[in-house]
Amino acid sequence: MNAIQFILAGMLAAATPFLLAALGELVVERAGVLNLGVEGLMALGAVIAFIIVYHGGGHIIGFVAAGICSALFSLVFAIIALVFRANQVAVGLAIGILGQGLSALFGKTYESLTVKGLPKLALPWFSELPVIGGLFTQDIVVWFSLAATLAIWAIFTFTKTGLVIRAVGENPKAAHAIGYPVILVRIAAVAFGGMMAGFAGAYAAVVYTPLWADGMIAGRGWIAIALVVFGTWLTGRIFFGACLFGAVSLMGPAAQATGLDVPSQLLSSLPYIVTIIVLGIISADRRLLKLNGVASLGEPFER
Repeated sequence: MNAIQFILAGMLAAATPFLLAALGELVVERAGVLNLGVEGLMALGAVIAFIIVYHGGGHIIGFVAAGICSALFSLVFAIIALVFRANQVAVGLAIGILGQGLSALFGKTYESLTVKGLPKLALPWFSELPVIGGLFTQDIVVWFSLAATLAIWAIFTFTKTGLVIRAVGENPKAAHAIGYPVILVRIAAVAFGGMMAGFAGAYAAVVYTPLWADGMIAGRGWIAIALVVFGTWLTGRIFFGACLFGAVSLMGPAAQATGLDVPSQLLSSLPYIVTIIVLGIISADRRLLKLNGVASLGEPFER
């Protein structure tokens, strides 16, 4: 397997933690809420899933527990920021730091322990194609993330639920005037975002790298938040961005495998360098941001 085949085979799996967390944050921001605690929510979900799987609970139970715990933890943010109208940026940062601290506390006794990952599921015929065949041999969570991408795109494009979420994010006073419960819609969106972040953390801990280490989320939550801006709040672009960052994160191992003499520190920092460059390019296009942005993002709602 050459470097290109290696990157293509692992790109979707590497992109899945970014994609799941970014899809959840997309729903949150479409509802007009800015939650910067994604990193902590992912870390909490990761440690919960790892502990359950390590003690024989199984991957399904681990993922469900991670999603529920992160969703409940995100409700702390929702109550403080939405009900009591505290500053969303400050509360999100506090929740993120607290989540990372709790993951370090709960996972202290599990340092360097491993669990069994999930088997790969290959699509017949497609997985046998030359060069790109590896794209079609993935674990079930990767396939779930692709289905979730299509589902969220369809909800925002074709359903009343998606329209209500967008209305609450664009003009909450108008949405309230026609009878929609703005605060409840936003709380539900925050809980969904927390659940998806929990799934993303669980995947990172018990499937993608089935090994517990403190700080293993390693900035993926921040990249997921950046992905929402990179994708200009559009599902398809977020999926493309997640694949891009997944591929970039694999360039380091691919370069080392080919014997390329590049410092490992530089290779490991590539995803963050790309994040800065991409955000700079996207932010320069004010027309695009204004066209697809959320008008009331981060603004508290008062009846």
